Amino acid sequence: MFSPARVFALGSLLALALAPTGRGDDKPVDLNVGDKAPTFQLHDDNGKTWSSSDNFKKDKWVVIYFYPGDFTPGCTAQAKAFSAAMEKLKEKGVDVVGISGDSVKTHELFKKAQKLNFTLLADEEGTVAKQFGVPVTPGATVKTKDAEGNILELKRNVTTARWTFVIGKDGKVAYKNKAVTPADDAKKITEFIAKAEEK
Repeated sequence: MFSPARVFALGSLLALALAPTGRGDDKPVDLNVGDKAPTFQLHDDNGKTWSSSDNFKKDKWVVIYFYPGDFTPGCTAQAKAFSAAMEKLKEKGVDVVGISGDSVKTHELFKKAQKLNFTLLADEEGTVAKQFGVPVTPGATVKTKDAEGNILELKRNVTTARWTFVIGKDGKVAYKNKAVTPADDAKKITEFIAKAEEK
């Protein structure tokens, strides 16, 4: 038998253990225009480390677009549109980075198959997506073909929503779009940068 004092002590400890921490660890991030961009590191399609601290600089804009997955129709259209617009974007000092839950290897295959000319980053656990407030859902398996026509079955751990951000030369979010139309994304970004450069 426990004494009343012992029961009270055990009850107090249990209450503390079950009490909310108040840290809000599961609360989604609400990143808006004007906010400082999150810092992060991910591996690119060559397996090299891509760091925001090395790429968010005063002399360039950085487009970061999150997309559901490589080799899917909408994502392919979006990637090809950015690839076609890269010459104009580069002239204005713009870098483009695509981020999804696909692996480095899948990114490598996708980039080669679609002849893409910009960087893809592997966010396999959706960690960086969450830093930007982008919704993350369970992954999926995609059946496709590589650049040589070989049939592939590719699996990703997580699927991110299709959101696009532009990080300004001051390291802050300059543009945010949560309702992206894949084929028009590059055009909208090009127009936004052109207007911003005129100011």
